[in-house]
Amino acid sequence: MLNNLTDTEEGDGGAQSQGDGNPKESSPFINSSEAASEKSQQYDGKNMALFEEEMDTRPMVSSLLSSLANYSNLPQGCKEHEEAENNEAESVRKKPVKAPQLGTLMGVYFPCIQNIFGVILFLRMTWLVGIGGVIGTFIIVFMCCATTMLTAISMSAIATNGVVPAGGSYYMISRSLGPEFGGAVGICFYLGTTYAGAMYILGAIELLLIYIAPKAAIFPLEGLEGAEAEAALLNNMRVYGTILLTSMATVVFVGVKYVNKLALVFLACVILSILAVYAGVIKTGIEPPIFPVCVLGNRTLVWKNFDVCAKTIETANGTVTTQLWRMFCDSSFLNATCDKYFMANNVTQIQGIPGITSGVLADNLFGSYYEKGDLIAKPTLESVEDHDDPMNNANRYVLADITSFFTLLVGIYFPSVTGIMAGSNRSGDLRDAQKSIPIGTIAAITTTSTVCILM
Repeated sequence: MLNNLTDTEEGDGGAQSQGDGNPKESSPFINSSEAASEKSQQYDGKNMALFEEEMDTRPMVSSLLSSLANYSNLPQGCKEHEEAENNEAESVRKKPVKAPQLGTLMGVYFPCIQNIFGVILFLRMTWLVGIGGVIGTFIIVFMCCATTMLTAISMSAIATNGVVPAGGSYYMISRSLGPEFGGAVGICFYLGTTYAGAMYILGAIELLLIYIAPKAAIFPLEGLEGAEAEAALLNNMRVYGTILLTSMATVVFVGVKYVNKLALVFLACVILSILAVYAGVIKTGIEPPIFPVCVLGNRTLVWKNFDVCAKTIETANGTVTTQLWRMFCDSSFLNATCDKYFMANNVTQIQGIPGITSGVLADNLFGSYYEKGDLIAKPTLESVEDHDDPMNNANRYVLADITSFFTLLVGIYFPSVTGIMAGSNRSGDLRDAQKSIPIGTIAAITTTSTVCILM
């Protein structure tokens, strides 16, 4: 037995001495005897590549067998491939990681303000005050702002309870309440953002076609009334809405980073618009603009088919009836048969924008809710009513186009105070998310709430 061990040791030593003189790839087996070495020569120069293009990236067969014999976990490839991998790894290690640089002001405060100030503030706030009154609208604004403030306080409590990495509100909610609540909130937030995008698109089209460029309407609105005018407006919104939505989708597809670079420009435009509203309040208080409204009794008339707000005018030839007279009478003569309400009440011309010093604020403290089709009347003006006389000329008056009530006004205004998560959603880009999210969000809600209440 000792002789056998001696022979084995001598054979191992010979194999080792032979392996020292040969390259590693030519000796892929542990037992490097002469027979094994002769057997391994058939693998020299053999590559594992299936295609010619993979010759430089696939390891040699002998290298693979040698790695298996030496218990190494990764097969060695060819020299060029190894050098390329090493250079790539070194470049990745040496590549500096850019740390987040956004602070409270640029990362949370301004994005929240930009998302909270929306189209409702400019298009529907004046209508809310006109319907709900100053006190009622103040209650609505206070309720909505208090709701968002409580939400921001709860979010701040979660944000300051631990580290807030990238993921924003989803991360905080899922880690605090569980993934079920996080997923539910994520779905609701996605749907809310989708409907908000549709709302902003329709608001932009309304501003364009009604106030800025009415002639740009593809389906003309002039000369249409009632259902026809509403259908034409909806068709215009469908066409322009599709165009605007396609352009927005293109911008998102190209990259949102270009939009973020212009975020401050857009925010500056919004702030200038709000300052213009306050400047207009001061200007109209000092010198009200000429914006006449024609009223018959206390009923507001649609100033469309007549030029003079009067029943008759005095000329060199005497008293002459006007176009307004012919709207309510069967002829242009003074002895014509006219509407009873028209004959019993006077026609007056009032200032449509009287200014804040005219007492309009006190007159509109309380709300005036209407049913659809009700007359829009001014209670402070005298009116002689005959309840037995049916109203035959309703299309001549300004009528309520929607039934209004308190909860409807709350639902219309509430989307104006959303957007408070714009800062928390950028938690991955914030320098100190635990500090910036509470301060920036609460400061943005306080600022926007103050502006809305003042407006």
